[in-house]
Amino acid sequence: MATESSETSSSPSNTKFYTRAEVAKHNDNKKTWIIIHNNVYDLTNFLNEHPGGEEVLLEQAGQDGSESFEDVGHSTDARQMMGPMKIGEIVQEERTVDKPEKSSKDWSGEDGESRKKKKCILM
Repeated sequence: MATESSETSSSPSNTKFYTRAEVAKHNDNKKTWIIIHNNVYDLTNFLNEHPGGEEVLLEQAGQDGSESFEDVGHSTDARQMMGPMKIGEIVQEERTVDKPEKSSKDWSGEDGESRKKKKCILM
């Protein structure tokens, strides 16, 4: 259970804030918390329902599963299902900046500087 000292509910929406250390304590099938994009989810009751099996969730339990979540390519429905499982957010000082979406490979054979020069010439 999260400690009262680091839990904060001062925002207008009564959002609870957790440290990564607090989330890390919930890393088994009795309490399964996962961080996805700085949001904390309690997936304990969802373990048996997860289409990919509970093992994949337990591998990420207590950790940041953002990258794994995005790599799988979850549907809009899956993302909407997460809403009721959200129990809070990561404290501001421990938040991560999400990486931009993976871009497709540039097959032009040119480096970035060459492309910029051509773009300027065309303008």
